Amino acid sequence: MKALDRKVLRDLRLLWSQALTIALVVASGIGGFIATLSAVDSLAQARDDFYAAGRFADVFAIVKRAPDAMAARLAELPGVIDVQTTVEAVARVAVPGTVDPVIGQLIGIDPARPHRLNQVMLRSGRWPDPGSHAGGELEAVVNQSFADAHRLKPGSTVSALVNGKRRTLRITGTALSPEYIFGGIMGMPDMRAFGVFWTDRDELAAAMDMRGAFNRVALKLAPTASEPAVVDAVTRRLASLGGSPAHGRDEQGSHAMLDNEIREQQVLGTVLPAIFLAVAGFLLHVVTARLVATQREQVAALKALGYRNAAIALHYLKLVAPMVLGGYLLGLLLGRWMGAMLTGLYAEFFRFPSFEHHIPASLAWTGLAIVAVTAVLGTLTAIAATVRLSPAEAMRPPAPGSYRRALLERLPRLRPPPALRMILRNLERRPLRAALTVGGIAASVAIVIMGNFFRDAIDAIVDTQFNLGMRGDVIVWMTDQVDAGAGRELARLPGVVEVETGRRLAVRFIHGHRSEKGLIDGHALVPRLQRVVDVDQRHALAPADGLLMTDRLADKLRLQPGDRVTVELREGKREVVEMVLQATVADMMGLNAFIQRDALNRALGDGDVANFFSLRVGGSDLPRVLEATQDLPRVAGAFSKSTMLRNMQEISARNVRIMSTILTVFAAVIAVGVVYNNARIALAERTWELASLRVLGFTRAEVSALLLGELAIGIAIALPLGMFMGWALTHSIVGLMRSDQFLFPVVIQPRTYAWAAICVVAAGVASALVVRRRIDRLDMVAALKTRE
Repeated sequence: MKALDRKVLRDLRLLWSQALTIALVVASGIGGFIATLSAVDSLAQARDDFYAAGRFADVFAIVKRAPDAMAARLAELPGVIDVQTTVEAVARVAVPGTVDPVIGQLIGIDPARPHRLNQVMLRSGRWPDPGSHAGGELEAVVNQSFADAHRLKPGSTVSALVNGKRRTLRITGTALSPEYIFGGIMGMPDMRAFGVFWTDRDELAAAMDMRGAFNRVALKLAPTASEPAVVDAVTRRLASLGGSPAHGRDEQGSHAMLDNEIREQQVLGTVLPAIFLAVAGFLLHVVTARLVATQREQVAALKALGYRNAAIALHYLKLVAPMVLGGYLLGLLLGRWMGAMLTGLYAEFFRFPSFEHHIPASLAWTGLAIVAVTAVLGTLTAIAATVRLSPAEAMRPPAPGSYRRALLERLPRLRPPPALRMILRNLERRPLRAALTVGGIAASVAIVIMGNFFRDAIDAIVDTQFNLGMRGDVIVWMTDQVDAGAGRELARLPGVVEVETGRRLAVRFIHGHRSEKGLIDGHALVPRLQRVVDVDQRHALAPADGLLMTDRLADKLRLQPGDRVTVELREGKREVVEMVLQATVADMMGLNAFIQRDALNRALGDGDVANFFSLRVGGSDLPRVLEATQDLPRVAGAFSKSTMLRNMQEISARNVRIMSTILTVFAAVIAVGVVYNNARIALAERTWELASLRVLGFTRAEVSALLLGELAIGIAIALPLGMFMGWALTHSIVGLMRSDQFLFPVVIQPRTYAWAAICVVAAGVASALVVRRRIDRLDMVAALKTRE
């Protein structure tokens, strides 16, 4: 073994505790990087494999009723290689043992002629028997997530209101489809409230009066085809058949949610690990710089013996390598464990035939490259000044520090005690080190705030959407536009206290050459049950002579209040009207515009029509009201606010708790790493000074206060700075995660700032206690030996 290699082992033995903290910080960064991006990669791989195996379509369209012959005409369009038509129905479903409202998507299939696109994969049981429909009973295969949520098995029965007639569905098996990987209502995961039922196509067509016709179509495109051109051509060809315009995968509900989740996690998996690795580079720099400073004479001797600068630099890189490689390997194990846990959470929302966690080799090599660059930069910047010295210059002790009155001492009428003056002067002597120490601790505060911010955001979303905005207890959706007088029928249901009428339409907003798809909501003149509330929880009224538009939508269209915008309906007669933008609002959900319902009806030339109603229910009458709406004609679904809120909180509470716990632990690792390493470095550099003070009569507590006081001041400065950094980091990440579907409100509660401060102070105190123990065991005789 070479002499320098033996020196590496000796130095590592002396620095083992500091090496351990550095390895833990590196492991936290690599663990977060590997866990998040490997889980996202596993999710994307499972999606792509399922899409390929199930031949997921590229373009989708809904019509009122189209003859089967239309499929051949669609297949003739340029770029189309396959067309799949289906008969589908949205039905109210009643599940035994629960009064919660359930929406079912009924899809007709023929096992003898399986779907070529959006193929259904049987997971258990058998396909429905086309000849088994005695007494109006239909056999059906149900999607696996709904079956698991309600514990449905082959032989179980549910009932569905199909085209105004109650039908019994007997479950024969469970299945998966690439079209329904994600199951939920209104963009929120809810496996209990939404189910997909595949049943005999002929029977469903007969129930829906669709024999020889279809109402849904999916198209597969050639690799070189232009999706926008095909979407436009399909929309024009189906325009006379009613329904809504064709669209691509970006508007397909399941795909949109899956794609949005992947994009958000890629942001988190990149930004947060970068902070950890930056702190690791800082720690490597200060530890190596301190070691080189104490080994100036050894470096000089090595240079005098003929060792080149490159050999000395390689020696210190060998010293750092076990720290970062150990952290990297630990990070791989940590990333594998956390990645598998995240994949398990994804599996509850997104259902695939095969969904296994894996770490791509490219991701592991990228992590190793990042760690290597961090180690090299942190080490070389620390040793650069010393290795450039000539041997004779390096043999000399470093020049004494230049001390002067601290800034606090220069303030009038302020005379700090001697101990505080010593602490302040030492901090000002090394401003860069003090600043980096404060920055590292502040980063840990920011990460705790970031991890717990999601809890505050979910609370704000719940309060804004469910308490301030949705003030009714039930929302009743109709299958089509109905006379607003239907609200009086709902008001007569036992337990209904108040009814508010609304109208929602799918539209395209056009301004110049820009256009965006969205929704337009018609509200009551003075809404009481369904209100518009912005991210700051301020109530905004829909205007009577123009639009109130989501600010994100207005920005996309480059609209200012007072501008005119073209509104093109995407359903019914596809009317086109012009409206004036009156104001904007920072709404959380989707790209929407709001107007008074009466004004919307006048603009479209319609009578007093509506398509949804908000109901306020008194006391404990909610189950009775939901049951009463089951058999009402033309009711597409009734959604209970309490059920949606309960399902959202059950899912979000656990996920937010897991995320905040992991990030809090990681932040504590950073705080311990920064505080402990700086305390150990300060102790090593000032051992002679502290021993001298002990000889002069200072007690152990007084000597410890001089050293640990610097750390206390650093933590005190870092706390408010870290809180600001947490606020800024939260805003940055929310901005990167911003999407058309959703806007996270940036709300950070005082409890989150307090928790971040408690975590970091606790980590600092734990580190200080370890260093205090070393100070108490200081060997004054050895420390007072001087080099001449």
